[in-house]
Amino acid sequence: MRQHAVVAAISLYQSGTLTLEQAAGYAGVTPETMYKRLQGNGINVRETTAPAGEPATVR
Repeated sequence: MRQHAVVAAISLYQSGTLTLEQAAGYAGVTPETMYKRLQGNGINVRETTAPAGEPATVR
């Protein structure tokens, strides 16, 4: 896992550009690991994944 890829994936997820699964793939980690990294950075994880450009439900 490359740190800059994780940071970029977190940013893209937070902006709504990537879904959780896409962000995980971008960062080279599992969705579970990405979920933990997002939570660890204080980012609300969307309850449902929506295609990029569409609003998603946030818990």
